[in-house]
Amino acid sequence: MSDKAKTPGEKGYRHELKYYITLGEYELLQRKLSLTMERDAFAKKNGGEYFIRSLYFDDRDDSAFREKLSGIDERDKFRIRIYDMRDDVIKLECKHKSNGYIKKQSIGLSRKEYEKLMSGDRLFLLNRPEPFARRMYLEFAQRALKPAVIVDYTREAFVFPMEDVRVTFDKNVRTGLRSVDMFNAGIPTYPVIDDYGMVLEIKFNRFLPTYIRSLLQLEASQRSAISKYVLCRRFEL
Repeated sequence: MSDKAKTPGEKGYRHELKYYITLGEYELLQRKLSLTMERDAFAKKNGGEYFIRSLYFDDRDDSAFREKLSGIDERDKFRIRIYDMRDDVIKLECKHKSNGYIKKQSIGLSRKEYEKLMSGDRLFLLNRPEPFARRMYLEFAQRALKPAVIVDYTREAFVFPMEDVRVTFDKNVRTGLRSVDMFNAGIPTYPVIDDYGMVLEIKFNRFLPTYIRSLLQLEASQRSAISKYVLCRRFEL
């Protein structure tokens, strides 16, 4: 753990604000953003929304799960992510949190590399040129990371160029419980948010522009320390 405080914009560190919102709040905000912000490129190609499936990994002690529950600020989450159940884009990712800021690193996997990783064969990561691939080899080898849970949701995303603002509505968040068959569209999944319609996430670099802040009109007291990973694992631990 580093003693040096991270700052937004430093080597990819960003702010990330999360809120539970109701369907009514979503409808109001979505109308505002549709008139004033661009949809992200991937959403434009998919009719405004796209489906995300993530397979999260944890160690034998469930450290990622327990560190989040304990409020430990500096921590990592490891996952594989796909979109719309396709295998043309498969991302192996680490999401790192430090001093309240987040940073994401990733590499693309082929379907063959994904199958190798799921079978326990990690050696191909050492042959990849990216330093992050070699780091992930060590994470899997030293921490004995194993598939933990599938997290599904539909995302609607808007972007604003100043400070690289990204606003997303994550709808119908569901857990795959103990199934880790990522490319099986038929696995049973279950909703994990009962009292709210969805999760609103706002990401930006150094500051949230006043224009966007006035559109969203969100009070700091409404913020929540939401983790889709924890939401989806709490049913089985």
